[in-house]
Amino acid sequence: MAKGAGKVARLILNDAELDLPLHGGSEGPDVMDVGPLSAQGHFTYDPGFASTASCESSITYIDGDAGVLLHRGYPIEQLAEHSNHLEVCHLLLHGELPDAAEKQRFIEAARGFGAVDETLAALFQSFRQDAHPMAMLISALGGLASLHHKGLNIQDPEQRLRAALQLIGQMPALAAMCCKVRRGEAFVPPRPDLGYAANLLHMAFAAPGKDWEANPVFAKALDRILLLHADHEQNASTSTVRLAGSTGANPFACIAGGVAALWGPAHGGANEAVLRMLDRIGSERNIDRFVRKAKDKDDPFRLMGFGHRVYKNYDPRAKVIQQTCHELFEALGVEDSPLLRMAQRLERIALEDDYFVERKLYPNVDFYSGIILKAIGIPAAMFTAIFATGRTAGWVAHWHEMLSGPYRLGRPRQLYMGPRRRDFVPLQDR
Repeated sequence: MAKGAGKVARLILNDAELDLPLHGGSEGPDVMDVGPLSAQGHFTYDPGFASTASCESSITYIDGDAGVLLHRGYPIEQLAEHSNHLEVCHLLLHGELPDAAEKQRFIEAARGFGAVDETLAALFQSFRQDAHPMAMLISALGGLASLHHKGLNIQDPEQRLRAALQLIGQMPALAAMCCKVRRGEAFVPPRPDLGYAANLLHMAFAAPGKDWEANPVFAKALDRILLLHADHEQNASTSTVRLAGSTGANPFACIAGGVAALWGPAHGGANEAVLRMLDRIGSERNIDRFVRKAKDKDDPFRLMGFGHRVYKNYDPRAKVIQQTCHELFEALGVEDSPLLRMAQRLERIALEDDYFVERKLYPNVDFYSGIILKAIGIPAAMFTAIFATGRTAGWVAHWHEMLSGPYRLGRPRQLYMGPRRRDFVPLQDR
């Protein structure tokens, strides 16, 4: 029996008592079922849905106060140390870690979707060189929806899984093609002998007919970034995918909606903002001045990459990615990176200065990921497209989970504050 079963919260409403059932999950606090309120002519007011559970899910659990992130019960630190991105994709989608044979089948199935249809390639060739990668990704996913619309039965689990695999398998090529458009270079097909992250780098940086090998250190760091971004519970983009999916929309269109939501600087664009901030600070000797600016409530300057809406403790992904950042610079023989020195100094300040500690403004995953991507050679404009490539696994897992059981069309309510009913006034009398 769920730990909240049988419990109720008693609400006094207009001198009447109303019992609201409490539901308990396998982790986390009990959740109050406010459904009975609507029968009484009332509903709740929760701007930003910060206190609302919009669905039931078995995929990811976050305890923001304790700094915990679990995928299907596995701590993110263990997955980052022992697993890789495609194995975590399997875990999110199927619920369990694969055995050796299952893992190989999953890798081969995803690899089978790696190449891009000629029609879609022609779409990319129509973009201007200064087009934003996220705009191109949204358009490309719309193109996929147009190519895979007829005959796709989303009520069939096998067809859903095939669509999910296609999205996971094809996103590296789509992201790489965005990079090629930005540089005005010819597209490069995937190589069947390369891993997921290495193939993304190959398609983004290799030239047709020329030898080019992805640095294995870069590939490992990129795979770690993709893994750390694979899912993060009911965030803005995942909620968008679920809301779109609740209408029965084409899965490629649903993921396009997720990409659109991720594009926003408050969600997926934060790592790019971190690099812009470090560029503005310029050098380690300027840090104290900019920290004072950040503390000044009348100064618009903000330190980017600190704090998180969910985590009130240290973001567990930040601990992993900090280690990845140091490993990358050590492997490259970069012992004295000005960028890394600035980042380390800012991190020490955030962990020791009372202003940041009291407000729990700890470094988050975006703080170091932008530094890693820059070191790999990925342009800042591409950072959010890389994020979207990793997050596709979570998006398709949530979409598949929702459609695998009973679900309702998403329809939030509102607190209306507009004019009361009034009669139309003819133009000549206004």
